[in-house]
Amino acid sequence: MPGTGLREIRQGRSTVSPIPSARLPRRGMRGPAIHSGPMTTLKPTFESSARVGIAARTEALFRSSGALRDGHFLLKSGRHSSAYLEKFAVLSDPAATSELCGFWAGHFRARGEVGDGLEIDLVAGPTTGGVILAFETGRQLGTRAFFAEEVHAGGHPRREFRRGFRIEPRERVLLVDDILTTGGSLLAMIPAVEAAGGEIVECVVLVDRSGGMSTLTSPTSGRRYALSALWILDLPTYEPGPAACPQCADGVELDAPGSKGAAAG
Repeated sequence: MPGTGLREIRQGRSTVSPIPSARLPRRGMRGPAIHSGPMTTLKPTFESSARVGIAARTEALFRSSGALRDGHFLLKSGRHSSAYLEKFAVLSDPAATSELCGFWAGHFRARGEVGDGLEIDLVAGPTTGGVILAFETGRQLGTRAFFAEEVHAGGHPRREFRRGFRIEPRERVLLVDDILTTGGSLLAMIPAVEAAGGEIVECVVLVDRSGGMSTLTSPTSGRRYALSALWILDLPTYEPGPAACPQCADGVELDAPGSKGAAAG
């Protein structure tokens, strides 16, 4: 786990004290992100000040990759936003992805070593970004890694484990994903884990832009599962239409990144 770092946001200014283990952005990574205005509120995603340092490092990796963009965007959730996280700008960098997944792996490895029941047998994520995150996290933890695919068969979308993926009863499963807005991708795969008899240890995401969700409730069993993020990004989202969305009211052209091959957050 990285050393502790302190960060505070005050009136649009952010200050970060040195984090001993945080490295500078790597050679070959692009310059500062397009979006540079004040837009975040950082909260400890776990209880320790070390987690604040992890949040600062996660933000640094997203910014240095150019992943944070301004405009008028249609998110995968169907809501609109004036800023957009292009997660694949980060996930296309294997070193950055490995570092981010290492925060999760280190946390759960340490918890397993003290015998508090958080040992992980399997890491699983939803397509598409979750595939990369699940396999890298599983590699670092020394576990298997699966992904769940979206299935449209009437009613609400659901996710299934296909391609021979099999969760054994009582296996401890860590669910991972990239950007959380409504939690829809993770919620759609929880029933598949429960149906196989797997035990979900926790749900974790790189960035939480939901407004502060801390649990996910299974749509089938009603069970609640802990949810945590490396970085909490306080960016407002809006219902479509001029009555709720300022960009719609101003007539700003809507950009749908996911329709052009990039998954929206």
